[in-house]
Amino acid sequence: MPFVEILAVAVALAMDAFAVAIAAGAALRIVTNRQTFRLAWHFGLFQAAMPIIGWFGGLIVRDYFLRFGHWITFALLLYIGGHMLWEGLHHDENDVCQDPTAGSRLIMLSVATSIDALAVGFTLAMLRLSIWFPAAIIGVVALLFTAAGMHLGKFLGCQTRLGHYAEVLGGLVLMGIGGKILWQGL
Repeated sequence: MPFVEILAVAVALAMDAFAVAIAAGAALRIVTNRQTFRLAWHFGLFQAAMPIIGWFGGLIVRDYFLRFGHWITFALLLYIGGHMLWEGLHHDENDVCQDPTAGSRLIMLSVATSIDALAVGFTLAMLRLSIWFPAAIIGVVALLFTAAGMHLGKFLGCQTRLGHYAEVLGGLVLMGIGGKILWQGL
């Protein structure tokens, strides 16, 4: 597979992570290097690992996951997005925003934004192509897009009134991404 094609696939896969990172940066408003590293590292790691898992899974679970993968992604994003929406609508000025770069939220977001990379691994296995170089490129691109998205979100959250509504907006974005994935999978 030519490098340009691998890069195009990597950028396409990184778009969900980029959108989630923007929402996270806007919600946090103050983004530390540690938070940026945690989110970018996990998104990059999961984006690199999922094609490898898909590649090794190959034919064994292909039919099952291709049938239900979009439902799993939708459910995860609906849950996380709904929770963010609920918190944003029931916002108390004294409440501290939950950090999406830590704990179970980080893991759920990492899985939800990288499930589509699993299908890429399946595809590469079916084409009998090596997975290692594409997986590395996919992971690095996701890491870079996530870091950029965090800081773009921070800028938007601080420069506009978006920061006040970021939790609501972030929840709606995640639910929208989940709906898009579900729609495409049906």
